[in-house]
Amino acid sequence: MASVLPCFTIGKVVQGFGRGSRQLGIPTANYAEDVVKNLPETLDCGVYYGWAQVDNGDVHKMVMNIGWCPFYRNKLKSMETHILHDFAEDFYGSTLKTLLLGYIRPEKSFDGLNDLITAIKNDIAQAKTLLDLPAAHQYKGSNFFRNGFTHSLL
Repeated sequence: MASVLPCFTIGKVVQGFGRGSRQLGIPTANYAEDVVKNLPETLDCGVYYGWAQVDNGDVHKMVMNIGWCPFYRNKLKSMETHILHDFAEDFYGSTLKTLLLGYIRPEKSFDGLNDLITAIKNDIAQAKTLLDLPAAHQYKGSNFFRNGFTHSLL
């Protein structure tokens, strides 16, 4: 897995299952299935941290779950990105660039919704701490996020 990090991904934001905002209070931006299928095969499922940019806006910290979300028993693999920023409105159809820097934990199921929410909040706290480190912070200014850079580095 480490050999594929950092991992750069770009694609349009599509509507997901609607669980992030409604059930969890943790909204996510989701990539279309074709983007998910283009991930390196050696990239393990689980929770990652890194940087994200919507269209050509500011670059923000993020956490992303890649996989089947065992708690919900998804039929399709997904990439669900929680950007650590409050957006005024939905941004479906916008271009999302994500840069995965590190792995937090594998996917797993939970005994209940509250346990899932607690785990996600712990993932967010860990991501914030890791992204404040100089080694991670240097990637925030990556050429990948500069205006006009429009292709994936996968």
